Amino acid sequence: MSEGAGVASQRIADQLRERILTGQLAPGTRIIQDELAEQLQTSRLPVREALRIVASQGLITLRANQGAWVTRMDMRECDLIYRMRERLEPLLLTESAPHLTDEDIDEMDQLQDTIERSPDVEDFLVLDRRLHWTVYKHHNAEELASIVARLWDTTQHYRRAFTRLAGSQRNWIIGAEHRLLIQALRDRDHTSAEQVLQMHIRRTRVELSRHPEVFV
Repeated sequence: MSEGAGVASQRIADQLRERILTGQLAPGTRIIQDELAEQLQTSRLPVREALRIVASQGLITLRANQGAWVTRMDMRECDLIYRMRERLEPLLLTESAPHLTDEDIDEMDQLQDTIERSPDVEDFLVLDRRLHWTVYKHHNAEELASIVARLWDTTQHYRRAFTRLAGSQRNWIIGAEHRLLIQALRDRDHTSAEQVLQMHIRRTRVELSRHPEVFV
């Protein structure tokens, strides 16, 4: 593939990933190559390669001689991914935390302030992700970070559905956990920060298990 075609494929892959993560394409949606190529005014070749890129990220499923679908997940699969996050994200925090500056921690406080002021689910999803990745920003563990980012991406739809379902009644819990995490990092108590983060992820997993309708 030429360099130009590779750039085009990556651009299409980025657009497709954005549509999936923002909920424009729901799990189970079929993606037809010709229709996507027509929408983006491009040929089928870069679209085909883009589908492979997004499939490698776990966001779509390719079936031989059948086509491509936005990946759908059942409760057991989602539960397993959250169990992986419980174990891997505290490790990623450990890689980053010693290098966090006071300015980084101030940024986390500001992000949490903004989360608490906004009732919008889409704003929450963006800001919550930004807060967590500010915690991890100084890691030197690219492979680990890539795995964690994939786990976030593949559960985005279910996190959105659950956030809409739970509404404001759980906002104070999220806020309290975020504040505990930020304070532990400010105190340079990284062991407590790891424990709070693990508890935060575990509670979401447990709550999701009580809402099988999210996976329908």
